Amino acid sequence: MFGNLFEEDEEEGLSSTSSKGRVSKVGEEPPPHRGRSNLCGIKNQGGTCYLNSLLQTLLFTPEFREELFRLGPEELGCLEDKDKPEAKVRVIPLELQRLFAHLLLVDQQSASTASLTDSFGWNSSEGTNQHDVQELNRILFSALEHSLVGTSGSAFIDRLYHGTIVNSIICKECGNVSQRQEDFLDLTVCVCGVCSLEEALWNMFVEEELFEGNNLYRCAQCDRLVTAAKSAKLRKLPPFMTMSLLRFSFDFAKLERYKETGRYSFPLTINLRPFCEQVDGDDSDYSYELFSVIIHKGGCYGGHYHVYIRDIDELGRWEPPEEERKPKTQKKGKEEVKEKPQLKLNGDDPLSIFTSIIAEESLKSVLLDQLGQKLMEKTGSSWNKKFKKQYGPIAKFLQSHSDVFLLVCNGTRVALKANLPSPEAEPCSPAELTTNCDPSTTPDPGASEHLGPNQKPEPEQGSHWFDLNDSTVMSIRESDIEKQFQGKESAYMLFYRKTQLHRPSEALNNPQYKVPSQLIQMAEEENIKLQKMREAFEASNNTVELCLHLAPYYRLENGALQSISKESNGYTALSFDRRKSVGDLRLAIYQMQELWEGDMALTVAKSLPAGLHLYNTLTDDNISLFSAGIQSSTHLFVWNGREVCGATVLIGAEWEPVLLTVVRPSFDDVEYEMEDGVECEDNREGFENGSPGLKREARGFAGGATLGEVREALGEPKESLLCQEHNGGKRREQGAGEGGGSSGWRVFPHDDMQRTLKELSLKDGDALLVLEPQSFDSSVFTLNGDVVTVTTPSDCRWLQVELHPPVTGGLVEQEEEIKKIKVPATGSMLLCEVKQRAIEELQLQDQTPGAQYCLRQTDCTGKLLPPVCEELSVRDAGVRLMTTLSLCLGNAPKASQLFLHFTMGAAPSAGMEIDIIVEKTCTVKECLKAMLDVVGLDGTCWHLRRLDWCEEVGEPLMDEDASLSELKISNGETLVVTEGRLPPKGFLKISVWLYVDPLNIQTDFNHSENGPALEKTMTAGKINSLFAGKGTELRSMGQVEISDEATLEELKTQILTLPALQDVCVPATGFMRVWQLEGGRPARILRGQQVTLRKLKLTSGMDLCVQQLLKEEDLGPKEVLLNVKMGIPGEKCYYPSEELVWDASHDSSPRCLRTCLAAHYGLSPDSLLLAKHQPDKHIWEEICSWTHVSKKKKKKKAESLLGAPFHLKDGDTVGIKNLLIDTNRNFITLEDEQGQQRLREQQEQRRKGGNAADSNSAGFQKNGGQTKTRKPEVALSISVGQFK
Repeated sequence: MFGNLFEEDEEEGLSSTSSKGRVSKVGEEPPPHRGRSNLCGIKNQGGTCYLNSLLQTLLFTPEFREELFRLGPEELGCLEDKDKPEAKVRVIPLELQRLFAHLLLVDQQSASTASLTDSFGWNSSEGTNQHDVQELNRILFSALEHSLVGTSGSAFIDRLYHGTIVNSIICKECGNVSQRQEDFLDLTVCVCGVCSLEEALWNMFVEEELFEGNNLYRCAQCDRLVTAAKSAKLRKLPPFMTMSLLRFSFDFAKLERYKETGRYSFPLTINLRPFCEQVDGDDSDYSYELFSVIIHKGGCYGGHYHVYIRDIDELGRWEPPEEERKPKTQKKGKEEVKEKPQLKLNGDDPLSIFTSIIAEESLKSVLLDQLGQKLMEKTGSSWNKKFKKQYGPIAKFLQSHSDVFLLVCNGTRVALKANLPSPEAEPCSPAELTTNCDPSTTPDPGASEHLGPNQKPEPEQGSHWFDLNDSTVMSIRESDIEKQFQGKESAYMLFYRKTQLHRPSEALNNPQYKVPSQLIQMAEEENIKLQKMREAFEASNNTVELCLHLAPYYRLENGALQSISKESNGYTALSFDRRKSVGDLRLAIYQMQELWEGDMALTVAKSLPAGLHLYNTLTDDNISLFSAGIQSSTHLFVWNGREVCGATVLIGAEWEPVLLTVVRPSFDDVEYEMEDGVECEDNREGFENGSPGLKREARGFAGGATLGEVREALGEPKESLLCQEHNGGKRREQGAGEGGGSSGWRVFPHDDMQRTLKELSLKDGDALLVLEPQSFDSSVFTLNGDVVTVTTPSDCRWLQVELHPPVTGGLVEQEEEIKKIKVPATGSMLLCEVKQRAIEELQLQDQTPGAQYCLRQTDCTGKLLPPVCEELSVRDAGVRLMTTLSLCLGNAPKASQLFLHFTMGAAPSAGMEIDIIVEKTCTVKECLKAMLDVVGLDGTCWHLRRLDWCEEVGEPLMDEDASLSELKISNGETLVVTEGRLPPKGFLKISVWLYVDPLNIQTDFNHSENGPALEKTMTAGKINSLFAGKGTELRSMGQVEISDEATLEELKTQILTLPALQDVCVPATGFMRVWQLEGGRPARILRGQQVTLRKLKLTSGMDLCVQQLLKEEDLGPKEVLLNVKMGIPGEKCYYPSEELVWDASHDSSPRCLRTCLAAHYGLSPDSLLLAKHQPDKHIWEEICSWTHVSKKKKKKKAESLLGAPFHLKDGDTVGIKNLLIDTNRNFITLEDEQGQQRLREQQEQRRKGGNAADSNSAGFQKNGGQTKTRKPEVALSISVGQFK
């Protein structure tokens, strides 16, 4: 009836939770135990939340459940015989029995409805379609009645839910009464215009409707039109009263559906006596109590169902909601609370953040898969954005801080080591139906002081209400029902039961009550199977791979343990159960090492750049490896606990070794060879900055060692100086640009000799310069205060200058002979002196008197860089000695100036850039005027734009009064002078084009009565466009200026005011589709009527194309507009293409697209073959299923046509072949063959060096047919066999 009106919300529809805290090593992870409530949920198949809510309601209707269980195999048959041709097996009630038994007795968090929906005759895609639960209620009852024909239960639906209404019309003149009886299984009550259920029932069964005036009633007895009164009463009341609330209505003014979200109250108990025909019975005959509320969350075009249910038989374990469960420590006096120090939170330290999050939890532990969400709530930023680059994944970070955090409950929760659950609460019994040893299930010792081991805490009066949301079951309070009176999440169906219906005492807390013995046996066998699966999984999942490092194979060197053998990896792999104790592990290693003598210590180790380092020793043999924080891939060092090869080993984080780069002077082995004026670089490896004089060596030292001990370990005398790189961070950023022939080092003061490397913040890779006093006798090292300057040797102090020919497009023209000279230079020499010496030696002042020259560097591709500032020294300008500079014609910028390139109107191309020098303080307006003066242009209709990252014309410089330095325009940047005025600040100027198809839309384009207007057109033959149909074109409609805070709907409204569109008939903005053009072709459809242009990422200067529609359209974020066309059997062509909107929000696989197309054409999905057209290559890519495995996680990814390799997007063409009547699987058309021939000819011409031929290619075929805003509404149905 409603089709897919209530489409499943993506987040809500996938509400079933799974344990992500651990990864199975072998096999599939078994389903988890039941939760704290001891009730079983139902898995969502993708869109079956409506079915799950109704099934849970029927399960917790004990009379319905027992009537169903009363039917035995002799009446229903056996499921094992359902495939036999002559067997009468009533599959639907049998599957419903099995599902109910599973929900009652099997120890599993959630049950599957796949077998039940298969018995309905639903295919796999039906499970992803959402339907109306009120419609399902009627259809399911009808299917059960048909399935139970001829059995003793054929009338049990009628006994439980059937009621009657009598409609009466009384003639006001003769008193004649005309009555008509009406049956119902549920009452449909109005929501619109009323505020409560009682008011709606009063309007239905108490108020009279008068027929008077122009609306008279023809009385059969009077035989004429008379005044009459119409009323209705309840004649027969069923034991169970179902109320269906009409929350969804249709607005005939706006022509759209909407949901009534106003307040609509309903009572927990209701007396229906005022609404009944017979009122002489007891109050108990008319009294009903509420026991189930099905809730719909969302709007009229999407949502999710869940249900509030009262557990009448108290089968579940009700506890106060989690937010109300507080530890008793929080009930102490305020003075005790104040004494507890608050954890100081450092927003940049994930350790303190996680510690604070876990400490603030009442249970002192957090689910591992919720830790990232709580981090985002705490800091406002996700782990991936803020910390992952530095610390890696969350799990890796927790493992690296095993001294603070501990994974409990088989790795599903994170706790602080100071707040661990007691060992007695760690193991869980499967019979208790608890969830994975959740620490939260540990009862409060004070609260359970008087309870036996199998007793449940007494629920509060009026409780035992639960929220069953697919797989999740939570306790709620009765008062929570009032929250569903109004809003987007509100009650949709109400289920009442007569207060006369009392349950026997043996049914309380007894899920096996009235369950057939064969179903009890089936559940017991399933529980045994699940227990075996869990035991096998736990055994495999608790096996950790340990790396054992044996002391005899190691020696202590450079403050760390080094493997004696360089060939092997140095460790022995051992698989061990982490649930066993440390003593068991020690015994296992003793058995492996038969020749081991003496004590054995097991110490956690870690491989560092300096070598292997030891941390904490496992001393308690009675604790498990899990409690000791031993994870897979943990390194353990096996030794005697004192020494290794006679050397004492210092353990702990404070002695963690640091790998330093020791730098020493070295001149003995250096030779300098010059060939043809070019330095030979063979001997420069290993020296600082590539220059001779410094030699580097990697050495490791204990982090707790003092600087004096390091000097002693290096064998240096006490007079030697130890130096650290000066401004090392800056040097590393600048790289080669620091240059200039010298570098600076800071001398450690004498007091630092007593400080440790950790205290001095020295880390791996830091450089340490060691100088003896005699080193300062050479000219290489100079001591000035506490700074040592290392100067390049004198025979390497030069710069090579070559005379550069005229430049074209920034590229160096190659000549047969280029003049080169070598100019002696130092780091402190000014570049103007270098240029002057080069001009004198090249004798350029005589050849070209008065010419201005500048020095420019070149990059690795040979492109000239901006001229260097000649007021700076070689070092300050970032020019390295022993490099080459080009001497070019032109002026050099001063220190206060910028050297810029600019082009006119388009992106820069070879030979089109113009150079200009401007002051850094000049404004954008002044810079633009200077550029226009250079090219001889005038006027104010120009503005400047920058280039984006792909060297295309990008954003305009909006603030014309800002200086170039404020806008961070750098030296050598290219600007584009573009025609047109700048729009006001915050406004966009957008060019609008109209798609014109004379075959579908007849539009008059006489824009002026005085004469034909000048129009710009983009014809389909000149662009590779989506609109490449015959006779189609794009016509320029002008420009609009609009604020970037305006919505898309406001943009459409303003577009419709353009004079060129006055004659185009568009009744509303929904009848207009807006495309963004990129490179002259449509790239994407703009979606969301109320989304701002800024969020749509529209910028000034963009081109938009509008398309007139014959039907209103509002595409969702994952609805893809496709052009589909069916192949003509036996021919190389297709029927005219159609537009199809494919909803890929829940499933974007090839199967889903094939199912959608099959429904569109009324064909079988298995008979369709699909292919995507690539118009630029004139080929068709067949769409089929594939499997993509991630290299990183070895995990299969879901198939998605929106990603690689197909990347389906708006406007793509999909070809269809019906294999039932068309045996040709080739999608190529005659046009494609001609296009491929043209491409081959063009490629051949390019190969031969000829000019490229016209590369116009035919675009996508498209007809402007009607669009479908949503999938066709599909009626809900359940297939039932014949049992007459």
